[in-house]
Amino acid sequence: MAENEIPPKAADNIPPQTTPPKPGEQIQAGAAPETPPKPADAASPPAASTSPAKAAPAGPAYEEFGTAKRNLPPMIPVALAILLVAVVIGILAYTNRAKPTAQGSIDGVWFSQPANMTSPMILMEVTLHNVGEKSLYIRDIKAGVKTDEGEQTDDAAAATDYDRYLSAYPALSGHPKPLQVEMKVPPGADQKGSVMISLPITQQQFDARKDLTVTIERYDQAPLVIHEKAAPAK
Repeated sequence: MAENEIPPKAADNIPPQTTPPKPGEQIQAGAAPETPPKPADAASPPAASTSPAKAAPAGPAYEEFGTAKRNLPPMIPVALAILLVAVVIGILAYTNRAKPTAQGSIDGVWFSQPANMTSPMILMEVTLHNVGEKSLYIRDIKAGVKTDEGEQTDDAAAATDYDRYLSAYPALSGHPKPLQVEMKVPPGADQKGSVMISLPITQQQFDARKDLTVTIERYDQAPLVIHEKAAPAK
C-alpha cells in the first residue's frame, strides 16, 4: 500500500468536498469539518413578500398646530374687542381733553398818524373772556400786524403812558381804559380794554394788512392769541 493511499473504509468516512486543513493546523477531535457555502443561484428570483401592500394615506393623520387655524383666535371676537377698546379710548380722550381757559376778541382797530408825528399809533379794543375755573392774571401784552412785507410786533404801551400818547394822537381818544399787566380777570368774567402799539408801517400797508393779532401772556398758562375778525380800519 502506498504511503498516501487511503484505505477504502477510511475514505468512506471522509465527507465529500471538505476543506483540507492548512499546513500545521490541527483538527480537533469530534469537530465537524467546515463545509464551504453553496454559491447563490443568480437565476433564482428573490422571495416575494407575503404581506399585502397597503395603500398610501391620502393626507396626514394628525393636525398641524403651527397653522393659523390652530394659533389665531376667531376674528369676530377680536374685532369686537378692538372696537370696544377704541370706543373707551375715545371717550377718555374726549372727557380729559384740554379745555380752553380763556377766549378773546378784537372789537375794533384804529390807525392814527398826525402830520407832525413820524410814527403811527395803532389802537385796538379787546375783550377777554375767562371761561376757566381760576382767575386769569395778565403777565404781558403784545400785538402785531402782518402785511405783504412780513409780520411786525410791538409791546403794548404801558397804562401810565396813555395820557401822553392820547394828547399826541387825539384821534385815538374816547376808547376803554387800557388792559394792564398784572390785571386780574375772575372766573366767568369779561374784561374790556385798549391795547396801543406803534409800528413803522404806512396807512396803505395797514389797510391792506393780512392779519392783526393781540397776544395775552398769562401766568402758569399758555399765551392767548387773539386774531382780528374784521379787517377794515376805522
